[in-house]
Amino acid sequence: MIGSDGTETQSEPAMSWREGYIAVDWGSTNRRAYSVDADGQLVAKIEDAKGVLTVGAGGFERAAAEIREALGDRAMLIAGMAGSNRGWREAPYVDCPADAQALSQAICWVEAGRVGIVPGVCQRGASADVMRGEEVQALGAVAAGLVPEDGLICHPGTHAKWIAMRDGRIDAFRTMMTGEVFAMLRDHSILAAQIGGKVSADDSFAAGVADALGGADLLASLFGIRARHLLGGGRNDARYASGLLIGNDVRTALPGRAAGGTVALVGAPALCALYSAALGQMGTVGHVIDGEAAFLAGIRRITEFL
Repeated sequence: MIGSDGTETQSEPAMSWREGYIAVDWGSTNRRAYSVDADGQLVAKIEDAKGVLTVGAGGFERAAAEIREALGDRAMLIAGMAGSNRGWREAPYVDCPADAQALSQAICWVEAGRVGIVPGVCQRGASADVMRGEEVQALGAVAAGLVPEDGLICHPGTHAKWIAMRDGRIDAFRTMMTGEVFAMLRDHSILAAQIGGKVSADDSFAAGVADALGGADLLASLFGIRARHLLGGGRNDARYASGLLIGNDVRTALPGRAAGGTVALVGAPALCALYSAALGQMGTVGHVIDGEAAFLAGIRRITEFL
């Protein structure tokens, strides 16, 4: 490079993804950042509650600088809600079917080649749906051999995601508001006094799952919790309500599915255990996989195209 005085100067070397990078899973309420070396090995990580909703307007540059202060000055790839319309920069969705290469080509660059935000994935039309963050774990699970190329993945949570993989790509998916509905019922509905307890996969939970899998009407069955309480019926209603909702989730996601097969579960262990129990009642195996390992494998796969 020739300087203004006519002499040759050294330009700043571009950061290489092959030399290591920082991978960030930036959600609404939490943030996890990982330092990955040139061999793809995790060398350090941080986790805190500085999710997107806690970072004020104009505060993302500083929040990203904090990550570099903790993990080093490396190229950074960010996934999750940081790419939403409430995040750092809005990264437009990639349409299904989507693979790691498609995501890499649609990265929203905050700093060219240095700081990028992975786009989410969407479906359009009658089955319109969107996701941000889960797509990296889904593609990573396949890349790491944790899920077959034609596998089915479930992310239990506030908005449970059911992701169908085909030939290693995200082929289709469906979102269920199961966790959010349970929280609303527990905190704000007429059932709040009956379903405030802890949930585990006991007989009451199994009864709720069985009713849902058997085709019970969800809304009528929920009001039945109130009626039984008034009439002195005995049952752990928190666990029954959870079983009813999760059973309905499973029945809707797997309509007409024959017994057998496996669903990969990615999420909090306690919640995955509930989904695994519900799947087991319909003869399907719920196999819990490591979400962190899947995320890191997904980011690494994306960097292979950068």
